[in-house]
Amino acid sequence: MRLARRNFIHLAAGAMAAANYPRSAFALDYPTRPITIVCPFAAGGATDVLARVLADPMSKSLGQTIIVENVTGAAGSIGVTRVVRSPADGCTLSIGTLTTHVLIGGLYKLDFDLLADLTPIAELAYEPLLICVKNSLPAKNLQELIAWLKANPGKASVGIPGAGSTGNLAGISFQNVTGTTFQFVPYRGDAPAVQDMMAGQIDMMIEPSSNFTAQVQAGTIRAIAVPAKTRLFSLPDVPTTDEAGLPGYYASIWFGLWAPKNTPKDIIAKLNSAAVAALADENVKARLNKLGQQVAARELQDPAAFAAFQKAEADKWWPIMKAANLKVE
Repeated sequence: MRLARRNFIHLAAGAMAAANYPRSAFALDYPTRPITIVCPFAAGGATDVLARVLADPMSKSLGQTIIVENVTGAAGSIGVTRVVRSPADGCTLSIGTLTTHVLIGGLYKLDFDLLADLTPIAELAYEPLLICVKNSLPAKNLQELIAWLKANPGKASVGIPGAGSTGNLAGISFQNVTGTTFQFVPYRGDAPAVQDMMAGQIDMMIEPSSNFTAQVQAGTIRAIAVPAKTRLFSLPDVPTTDEAGLPGYYASIWFGLWAPKNTPKDIIAKLNSAAVAALADENVKARLNKLGQQVAARELQDPAAFAAFQKAEADKWWPIMKAANLKVE
């Protein structure tokens, strides 16, 4: 009986070890097959280009091919859902933005939790927004713009690429902090809105800076201020909102990388290490700067810090969306 009991214990211990082996061994050997980064936007856009810029150096660090797959629709929620429902093996990742990984949580009824069902890997980059106006608008600086808006309540038109977009929320926040009112005019993207502003059909926009750089440099529209703590590399003469008299008003779109929840910590660590190394590459930095993007602060490249930042962004924007009754069914 004693020998049988000892054999049973040995067999049970062996079974437990075998059950634990595949997951830990997989994490140790990761990655053993190609990795797919799911981009929730169409090819050629800022998020897609960022994914492809990082794919090559990250694949070299990890020793595996990285494929970028575009899964679009519903403000990016379809692509995010694809990753949420993928195995937690580190082979399917989600690249996205403030819009796809925060704002859609206040805009759509999702069947998953944005903050709980994905594991942050790193913030990758950010792009400040830019406050721009048509050339015929009499305001030449931010204080004059605010004064003009107050003198013409509800009359100004502001172009946005749809309800709940970054520009829409930045505009609502601008109204809140300045005590101004204006009308939002939705478009099917930023490009047609910029064209109408150039033609004088709408008065202003607050959108990602890369949408305006060429037009500002050509003189077809005017840049008023950058809602960020530092000036843009691409438009160094445009003052920040702090400098222009509206301190603390900041708005930017940021980009990050996530894995499905329950992805082993050592796999997250390997992915984070590869992403951090890629972001430190001077060639990568230069390519991102040409896109109007800046590499994320080093501390926000840490998974835990990025998770805290993502939650803080949700805590900031979701109440604004609720108060504005922004919802898409």
